Amino acid sequence: MSAYQPVLDPACGGRMFWFDKSDDRVLFGDVRDESWELCDGRRFDVKPDMLMDYRDLPFPDGTFRMVVLDPPHLRNAGETSYMAQKYGCLDQETWKADLKTMFSECFRVLKEHGVLIFKWNETQIPVSQILKLTAHKPLFGNKQPNRTGTHWIVFMKEDAK
Repeated sequence: MSAYQPVLDPACGGRMFWFDKSDDRVLFGDVRDESWELCDGRRFDVKPDMLMDYRDLPFPDGTFRMVVLDPPHLRNAGETSYMAQKYGCLDQETWKADLKTMFSECFRVLKEHGVLIFKWNETQIPVSQILKLTAHKPLFGNKQPNRTGTHWIVFMKEDAK
């Protein structure tokens, strides 16, 4: 970890889409710090630089230039299932409030004109429902999911008014 990291990934999981899983420009955070042997025998690690909850980020306002956000997207998954282990799971009762707070916190720690990159898989919850949980307007992204149901959506934080 470097002294200052301009990028925050507050739900890093196994850092699966990162080209460099130990990039010192990024502060990798997650609520989990665990390792498993998956059903196919591979090892899967969730090893954040810092334990954190994206609903209550321990940083001052305007700390980061970029937030990369790939939160759990499953409401229904067996507690010890491969999917739950790999991707995490949303709370059945509080997922809407949790994700609304997540957006609020991630935009709070983002600098003005900072970029938030949001990844969502709509296997169980359509992205249209998720975008209603933030007042911030997306800048661009793929409007139609790819073949796996995944969207990448980019936001830019507006000036504080």
